[in-house]
Amino acid sequence: MQYKEAVEFIMTKLPYFQRQGSVAYKASLENIIELDAITNHAHKKFKTIHVAGTNGKGSVSHLLASILQEQGFKTGLFTSPHLINFRERIKINGEMISETFVGNFVTQHFEKLQELQPSFFEISVALAFDYFASEKVDIAVIEVGLGGRLDATNIINPLVSVITNISLDHTDILGNSIELIAIEKAGIIKPKIPVVIGEKQKETTPLFIEKARELDSDIFFADDVKFPEYECELKGRYQKKNKATVLQTIAIIQKQLPINQAAIEAGIAKVITNTGLMGRWQTISVKPRILGDTGHNYAGIQEVTKHLKTESYKKLHIIWGMVKRERLSTYNISAS
Repeated sequence: MQYKEAVEFIMTKLPYFQRQGSVAYKASLENIIELDAITNHAHKKFKTIHVAGTNGKGSVSHLLASILQEQGFKTGLFTSPHLINFRERIKINGEMISETFVGNFVTQHFEKLQELQPSFFEISVALAFDYFASEKVDIAVIEVGLGGRLDATNIINPLVSVITNISLDHTDILGNSIELIAIEKAGIIKPKIPVVIGEKQKETTPLFIEKARELDSDIFFADDVKFPEYECELKGRYQKKNKATVLQTIAIIQKQLPINQAAIEAGIAKVITNTGLMGRWQTISVKPRILGDTGHNYAGIQEVTKHLKTESYKKLHIIWGMVKRERLSTYNISAS
């Protein structure tokens, strides 16, 4: 099966959240467990870092991957969603998965995929794990798709779990309160595996502490520590929180893997160059100045508008796309 045919199959013939919404969400790990079995438990063949949260998990994942790459590790990176090309989701050292591997994977497992009818995301996870194992990566940074507890990525046993922050998002699936969403995100915390929390929040901190205590896992809050500011290609003001989360995570990983200061500084400085990250306060054009950002929920939009208030302009034009379940009245997008 050719690449285009394979992608068409997994994006149009199977449940796809970006197209169908919550009906495509599989609130179970059964499918990924079966897919994992047919790939000979690929996820067990490399080390992982698991990243969840409402906002910032994509930036944190790319920053971590960039640092590991600078250190010389063959580094896998699984993120979602993609902006232009499906292959953006699965990278090794910044290079997208090959079209041939995608086509061969779907061809090899086509009958099982038709029988099982997994979601688009579940196939993407299995594909990523199989690719990373086949390419013998040293370590992979794995971003949660949605939630955590029942997310298809949650079969891994990482070196460290990371939860960036909690805000209202996907409330029809994860719950309509910060506390309920935090419970779902806390589902990635594993027994005796350290967990990093990016931000202390009054509604969530007690929940995370209790979950970590229950599982005998050390818990670290990134905003408890004052970290140095490093130059970074990501220019959004909100990246300060993400960089602190990354530095706290790296401090934990350094107990298990050799990561030097030069790799940390270069990895943060060259994150876009190394990983191809797009859509984070991205300069699309200089004259006229056009910026693009993927902020898409209440907390994300708040951060974008805070940054807009620091910009100088005579006229501000906003082009804003959203899915139909969001309400425009939810957000105050005034930058005045």
